[in-house]
Parts: sequence; structure tokens; C-alpha cells
Amino acid sequence: MNTDLRTIPGVGPSIEADLVALGVCSVQELRGLDPEALYARLCAHQGVRVDRCVLYVFRCAVYFAEAEEHDPELLKWWNWKDDAAASRPPEPTGGTSALPTPRGC
Repeated sequence: MNTDLRTIPGVGPSIEADLVALGVCSVQELRGLDPEALYARLCAHQGVRVDRCVLYVFRCAVYFAEAEEHDPELLKWWNWKDDAAASRPPEPTGGTSALPTPRGC
């Protein structure tokens, strides 16, 4: 795969492949996306309930794509678990449920 997705902390070959399967081929394309919608679409695509840790990585990935400056603690996917994410204010750009159409990268 020829993407820059592995520049995101916590994204390795498996998560990169998941994002590509969802039509996300670059860090830039994550801007404005809703991590919850990405996760729901991945579950539907795979036909199973995927481990929620993937959702936490998706939250971290969208933060990485949207933030101009990164808080080092927020670049750790485990800091995006449900209880931690609920106490954080929403990102300024917000998210959208409109996801890219799957395509080759």
C-alpha cells in the first residue's frame, strides 16, 4: 500500500488496511471524519463487532489529522478510550458521518 497512514501513532499494517478498506488512503482524508462512523462501517464491512480498541485508534487518528499541534498524551490511542474521550471537549472541526467511498489507494 502506498499511503501515509502509518505516520499516525498506533497505526500499523492492520489498521492501515482497515482504513484503506473504508476508502481512507491518507492522513488528510481523515480530517472531518467521525471515528464512531468509521468504526461502525468497519464492523459492518467485516460482519463482526470489531474490538473497540480499533475505535480508540480511529479517534487518535482523526485527532492527529485535524490538530495543528499535538499533545503527546493524545497521540497514545489508549488515552482515547470511552471514559477519557467523554471528558474531552469536541474537536473544533467536528465530524461527519459522510465517509469516503472505498477505492484503491
